[in-house]
Amino acid sequence: MELQSTAVLAPAAQAAEKPSPSAEYLAYLRRERRQRVMVQVSRVLLLFGFLGIWEILAQTRVVNPMLTSYPSAVWPTFLDLLQNGNLMLHTWATFRATLVGFGVSMVVGVALAAALWWSDFVHKVLDPFLVIANAMPKIAFVPIFYIWLGSEYSVYGMAVAISIFITIMVAYEGFRGIDPNKIKLARTLGASRAQVLTMVVLPGSVPTLLAALKMNIGLALVGVIVGEFQSASEGLGFLIINGSQVFKLNIVMTSIVVLAIMSGLMYLLVARLEAAMSRRYG
Repeated sequence: MELQSTAVLAPAAQAAEKPSPSAEYLAYLRRERRQRVMVQVSRVLLLFGFLGIWEILAQTRVVNPMLTSYPSAVWPTFLDLLQNGNLMLHTWATFRATLVGFGVSMVVGVALAAALWWSDFVHKVLDPFLVIANAMPKIAFVPIFYIWLGSEYSVYGMAVAISIFITIMVAYEGFRGIDPNKIKLARTLGASRAQVLTMVVLPGSVPTLLAALKMNIGLALVGVIVGEFQSASEGLGFLIINGSQVFKLNIVMTSIVVLAIMSGLMYLLVARLEAAMSRRYG
């Protein structure tokens, strides 16, 4: 009975003996908390300061409001587009095409990077072509994609074309950066090349693949907007071009604001995914 009571009391005694945080550590936590608050407040002030200066310059005719619009005119336009359904239609079209282009470029890009890692001969053959393809201005492909894929699917083609080559190059460099001693150890233990790829190379390249995700979400969106500028009949890019052609700058600015919000939300989702994966593989 005494042994049981001693065993029960031991964890409680250890918890009681746990030292309390020092004054220096508590002061450090307060500084960190204060800095985070200041960062958030500064961001809000910067945003509202920009909007305020934009509004004042347009209202006082320092800049031509016909060419720049102004925040107090953007909000009614936003509500009007939202009520008649055009805003959701065009936003969903851009968002859908971005997700498709993003997903295809990541899956195909990582698969091709794995093929380059698998065969050094293939890498030596394709490397200069990949470099040239990545350096080419992708907007030159718009008329080709329009002819090949039509007005709708050419947008997806542009999203993939802009993001896939950087995915291949970044993922391949991540694969090559794996510690060779880990690969040698796996081969010594009898792992096949496929097992080395799936159990050593891919898990070890998670930080690099996450960095590629963060880049690709923006690149895919750029590709979608470029495609919509040229050939689409829906999407925020189409709304921007259509509004600029008839000098409805309120529609243009509203579309740009929605585009900024969309890109920020998508980046935030990828950043959250990065944080979760870093805790698991970090």
